[in-house]
Amino acid sequence: MDLIKIAEQAFLKEDAPVIPEFKSGDTISVHYKIVEGNKERIQIFKGIVIQIKGTGTTKTFTVRKMSGNVGVERIFPFNSPYIQSITVDRRGVVRRARIYYFRDLTGKKAKIKEKRM
Repeated sequence: MDLIKIAEQAFLKEDAPVIPEFKSGDTISVHYKIVEGNKERIQIFKGIVIQIKGTGTTKTFTVRKMSGNVGVERIFPFNSPYIQSITVDRRGVVRRARIYYFRDLTGKKAKIKEKRM
């Protein structure tokens, strides 16, 4: 058990940004660094968290957004060196950890209730 934790520490990044706590149903913005040749730029991917999966170094989260009439999903590893920051825009109220049913919904049905603070 300890050998696994020691091996995972080697892969964790030292200058990791503080990732806020979020869960499925939340709307987040992921600021992702894209490298094209010798140029770098920051791209913002804003969408709803569909699922959070895995543990340790293999922990990932899937974000879905609508681009026109096409649904786009992107899977991000939690400890990716390309993630600059994550901001939670809205907290959503869902009853499931993995909201795959969200893929089939369109129009007003595709709205998630917002959690009141």
